Amino acid sequence: MTLWFVFALMTAGAAFAVLWPLGRSGSRRTSGGSETTVYRDQLAEVGRDAAAGLIGEAEAAAARVEIGRRLLEAADAERHQPPDSKLWLRRAVAVVALAGIPLLAFATYLPLGSPQLPDFPLAARIQTADASQSLDSLVARVESHLEKNPADGRGWTVLAPVLAKLGRFDGAARAYRNVITYEGETAPRRADLGAAIAGAANGIVTAEAKKEFERALALDPQEAKARFFLGMAAQQDGRGADAVKIWKALLVDAPADAEWRVTVQEALAQLGDGAPRPTEEAVAAASDMNESDRSAMIHTMVDRLAARLKQDGNDVEGWLRLARAYMVLNQPEKSRAVRDDARRALGQNEAGLRQLNEGFKALGIDG
Repeated sequence: MTLWFVFALMTAGAAFAVLWPLGRSGSRRTSGGSETTVYRDQLAEVGRDAAAGLIGEAEAAAARVEIGRRLLEAADAERHQPPDSKLWLRRAVAVVALAGIPLLAFATYLPLGSPQLPDFPLAARIQTADASQSLDSLVARVESHLEKNPADGRGWTVLAPVLAKLGRFDGAARAYRNVITYEGETAPRRADLGAAIAGAANGIVTAEAKKEFERALALDPQEAKARFFLGMAAQQDGRGADAVKIWKALLVDAPADAEWRVTVQEALAQLGDGAPRPTEEAVAAASDMNESDRSAMIHTMVDRLAARLKQDGNDVEGWLRLARAYMVLNQPEKSRAVRDDARRALGQNEAGLRQLNEGFKALGIDG
């Protein structure tokens, strides 16, 4: 009986340790290590790269736009976390569980248990365990389920933000449309749809995306993500004064602890309106960036620069930055293709060609 008493005491102690927090008044949510902190770190990284001349202002601005979109999504998700349950209910659950779990375990063991049963070796248990699945495989399973159950609004709600984080913006836009269809229209959902459409257009706020942001504001004039992207639309249309007005108003209405304030302040600073830049503490909270995210961001910036140079080939510094970027990405054949395209674009611009050839020579791709 002594052994059983010890086992019961250990079980009660373990249950008490696990269930004790349920009986405490109020729960505290930690802020360290949140997803928004990671995106603030990424903003700091882009700022340092731009200051060091590793990337141009256009690429830095594009990177800040993409990080800002993710930061707004993360801050919105954290803001809409469900509230804690009532204290009396949590305490009641703790008391019932504390008393009931040991009794239930004992009552179950009496008819089914067998102390003489041999041990189950660890190797055998490992062999029978399911292999861990990658995020891509889990997403594929959800997509397969939704193909068979297209009206599962909760499934689309889970899938949409994951696709957006993976950079699959076309799929994310489709998922958000289905969320609105089956779960109802809200301002955050319309804003998320607009952000996905803009992401699919490489950060350009298209007319379709703009319409979604306007619908979001019609539902909630204070929807932060929609207001931020409408400011981006104004900036991309060459209406800098309108963008400044939108973003300043957004800062006025923003909570003092809003994580995305840094993004808006950076956007204003890039327009040169004299708005104060974020503090060093806010921008340089940490500096780690996921390698896959870094690679995806670099490729996105390079693609945007290449697309811009096809429209305006007179930017000598832009051609050199593009060639240098391909060298960094270990794609020398693309650097040589950039050299040939740049020379054709500049045509009879002798001064530009001279500067271009000197730059290519310094990069080691002259010829």
